[in-house]
Amino acid sequence: MDAVIDSLPTYLKGFVGTLELLAISGVGALILGTIVAGLRISPIASLRTFAAVYTEVLRNIPLLLVLFFCGVVLPYLKVPLDYFPLALIGLTLYTSPFVAEAVRSGVNGVPVGQAEAARSIGLRFGQTLSLIVMPQAIRMVIPPLINVIIALAKNTSVAGGFFVYELFKAANDITNLRGDAVIVLLLGIAVLYLVITVPLGLIAGAVERRVAVLR
Repeated sequence: MDAVIDSLPTYLKGFVGTLELLAISGVGALILGTIVAGLRISPIASLRTFAAVYTEVLRNIPLLLVLFFCGVVLPYLKVPLDYFPLALIGLTLYTSPFVAEAVRSGVNGVPVGQAEAARSIGLRFGQTLSLIVMPQAIRMVIPPLINVIIALAKNTSVAGGFFVYELFKAANDITNLRGDAVIVLLLGIAVLYLVITVPLGLIAGAVERRVAVLR
């Protein structure tokens, strides 16, 4: 237990780093993913094709390769960014297709007649999506989106391999310093991940039950 107490500053630094990665890339992925979902259901064929290719390519590339490209290839190409924003870019890009598919599934759950009725009164596609479809779809979208954010919280650990200080990197540092208490120290790291993911899971379950009642 002394090893854990002695390592609290390192734990805190890693925990803050993980929260920053999660919060910033999570918001970025939600925005980008929603845009991609809108393109997936757009009446313009070229936009649908672009969004479909974007989604399928990024969903089927390992996160490690995405972060390798952002953390190694982009600096080699003289992109003037530090490793932290590069990690944010990689996590955002990787997560956004999963957000897009979650949003698209919610939109597809809205009866087609709703969109047809909106078009019949002269609403454009953007108006139909933002005023009619999305308000109804959002209830169904929230639980899977929270699951995507939970996955993102765990995926931030990969950024530790690319010079970004978060919980995984903190675990490496403290176990190197206190090799006599590796198990206890790693359990501390696991608890901090649970502090992030368990509340999110409880929120997802509560929202899902609420949506079931509303249906």
